[in-house]
Amino acid sequence: MKKLTSKSTFFNKKIFPTIWFGFLAIFVITSLFAGGDNGPGPMFVVMPIFMAVFGYFIMKKLVFDLIDEVYDEGDSLLFKNSGKEVRVSLRDIKNVSYQTMMNPPKVTLSLRHETDLGSELSFSPPMSFIPFKKNKDIEELIDRIDQARG
Repeated sequence: MKKLTSKSTFFNKKIFPTIWFGFLAIFVITSLFAGGDNGPGPMFVVMPIFMAVFGYFIMKKLVFDLIDEVYDEGDSLLFKNSGKEVRVSLRDIKNVSYQTMMNPPKVTLSLRHETDLGSELSFSPPMSFIPFKKNKDIEELIDRIDQARG
């Protein structure tokens, strides 16, 4: 069983959003109490709120939907996310989207049927030190999925 997910998935899903929203909250609170007699300027409150909303939608699209762990079992993949486990046969995958030009890189598998984790499962493969380089294991997986579909 080979692990296909990046070691930084936990950081991207849990730690970075906590740092992002925590920093914005501290900034707003500090601005409110350090504003003097006139209070903080409106931009010291509006901009962090805008950044929080914008950050939430970007993170929702890029990292919140990532599966925690994905294992290659030969003719199937094992997905583990938030205590749930789902095994998907390579034959049940109808499409693979592999995006390397984003951070973190993302693989999205569209399935023929609904699972406990949904019908589209996304995970982040291990990154390379060479920017935009494709992961050899994911390329091989795409070929095996194509062969399994016939």
